[in-house]
Amino acid sequence: MSTTAPVLFNQTKPALIRIWHWLAFLFFAASVTTVILNATLFKTKKNIEMVQVKVKEKGGNITLDQAKNVAHEYSDKLWNVHKFIGFGLVFLMVWRIIAEFIIARDKKWASRIKVANSLPDDTYDKSHYIMVQYSYLIFYVLFFIMASTGLVLAFEDVEALKSIHKLAKDIHNLTQWGLYGFMTFHIAGVLLAELGEQNGIVSAMINGKK
Repeated sequence: MSTTAPVLFNQTKPALIRIWHWLAFLFFAASVTTVILNATLFKTKKNIEMVQVKVKEKGGNITLDQAKNVAHEYSDKLWNVHKFIGFGLVFLMVWRIIAEFIIARDKKWASRIKVANSLPDDTYDKSHYIMVQYSYLIFYVLFFIMASTGLVLAFEDVEALKSIHKLAKDIHNLTQWGLYGFMTFHIAGVLLAELGEQNGIVSAMINGKK
């Protein structure tokens, strides 16, 4: 007979993890916003002509290279914002690693997986729960790679890091798509759960009650 009580997804997270979750959401959202803006409104190539036109309207003259340098300043300022947001994400990565060591044993990721695996195979949502938990592990790995390569890019002037700058940039750019994919599926999954049998999942991540 199937165990129908949704015992697994009713588990709530400790306050340390809930606070981390929402801060991570805000910082990731801000980081993605800077990437989108830099690829659209602040893209250097798209603003060169605008700079030339505005200078001419004021009666001035500007060469193509000068206009390019001015337009690039907007992109540089935005990437500086992106870099500082990245430092915040590095801090959150360290926070999450430390949190895993200090939270209660039954709240640790490995403990939740162990408990889930020990339940009968017909336990309600067992396979789904385990899949979700392993998806979090993939997210944390991607997060670690993203933050680590981001640090290399942020300190590009450090001589010891120059030799791996291009590799770090390629990995950083590739990893971002994995994170975008996870966040998309995560948000979609939460919305489906909230509208389905697991309603209250969002409020539980806010106040720890379900």
